[in-house]
Amino acid sequence: PRTIDEVVGQKQLLRPGSPLRKLAEPASAETTSSTTSVILWGPPGTGKTTLARAVAASSGRRIVELSAITAGVKDVRDAMDSARSDHDAYGVGTILFLDEIHRFSKAQQDALLPGVENGWVTLIAATTENPSFSVISPLLSRSLLLILDPLSEADLAELLSRAISDPRGLAGKFTLSDELAAKIAHLASGDGRRALTILDA
Repeated sequence: PRTIDEVVGQKQLLRPGSPLRKLAEPASAETTSSTTSVILWGPPGTGKTTLARAVAASSGRRIVELSAITAGVKDVRDAMDSARSDHDAYGVGTILFLDEIHRFSKAQQDALLPGVENGWVTLIAATTENPSFSVISPLLSRSLLLILDPLSEADLAELLSRAISDPRGLAGKFTLSDELAAKIAHLASGDGRRALTILDA
């Protein structure tokens, strides 16, 4: 999805006026300084990374992505310094997307605090683990916790239909019967990534 309106599923988080909708509004001086950081908690394949990218694209903010598997404290500090420079010099907001935040050490998470507290970055963190046990309390208290549900079979069928027809996908080169789409959706067990992998295979 290029915008938040193209996201499939998670309707409970995307209602008009919801925190993610507000975060996705086009960035301005007011919204840049008043946005709230969020932690997206849900099973794999439910759209955490997709939502973060769609929010950034819809808002026009710069997005910086870090993964706990590859990023160290220096990477976090460098991202904070760059965001601070852009914020102070140009009034440009940065969305910092952290995948697998539960794998970040306490020191890595501590390095995020100045940027979040001072509004240099809007943090969107994703985790499959309970944040109460894996995210430091100062960060948790400064963020909204949003819980993602497994995708319904209807959501997965819609995702498959788009993958077949959209120019960014298979562009109509193949057809998929409703019966086969339903089977794939059932096999995927709420995981959009798994559904697309099965379709690809």
